[in-house]
Amino acid sequence: MNIKVIAFDADDTLWINEPYFYETERKFCALLEDYLPAHSVSQELFKTEMQNLPLYGYGIKAFILSMVETAFRISNSTLKVEIIEKAIQFGKELLEKPIELLEGVEEVLNALKGHYRLVVATKGDLLDQERKLKKSGIGHNFHHIEIMSDKQEADYKKLIRHLDVSPEEFLMIGNSIKSDVIPVLAIGGHAVHIPYHTTWAHEKVDDKVEHSNFRIIKKINEILPQLMR
Repeated sequence: MNIKVIAFDADDTLWINEPYFYETERKFCALLEDYLPAHSVSQELFKTEMQNLPLYGYGIKAFILSMVETAFRISNSTLKVEIIEKAIQFGKELLEKPIELLEGVEEVLNALKGHYRLVVATKGDLLDQERKLKKSGIGHNFHHIEIMSDKQEADYKKLIRHLDVSPEEFLMIGNSIKSDVIPVLAIGGHAVHIPYHTTWAHEKVDDKVEHSNFRIIKKINEILPQLMR
């Protein structure tokens, strides 16, 4: 591999994220148990999130708005103000969660820095992702930070042009086959998938990926032998 740039997804690749959303969703579902069973509230929330995705994009603020909208809908707008206040508070608590780096992240960044240009390529709310990166303490390792509204082929092409490299010189590492692997391979780049035990339903795909530029590893530090020869 003639790799010059290594891009890392952030949430659930560099630090823990989705388990915090699951925890908040469970509390939200319990809050509305007088209206629907928890699994039904969860389904309604996901439906709302998907409908709102083109309007709000990804991130915690979008999640808060979808919780409030879902609560109003399933209650036929009969909710007490206290319940809405509680849902908003759940969202604020989510925004204030500590940043916990995943095992091996600092080891990998320390080893690769100076040998490759390291980039963060993540999607979500700009302010929230900037806050996470600052709190993580690892931002100094990266040549460039790209916070994307989505991760489609066009978004990666734009990033690669900005970095002034060819697709075959670009490697993306992330936990989502849908966002971090398929579009990168489609434009001629390299991709490494690190499966995470908790994945948002929107990011799940059934297709098995088979490509010469594709690798699967269990932990992030397993990439080092392939890149530090």
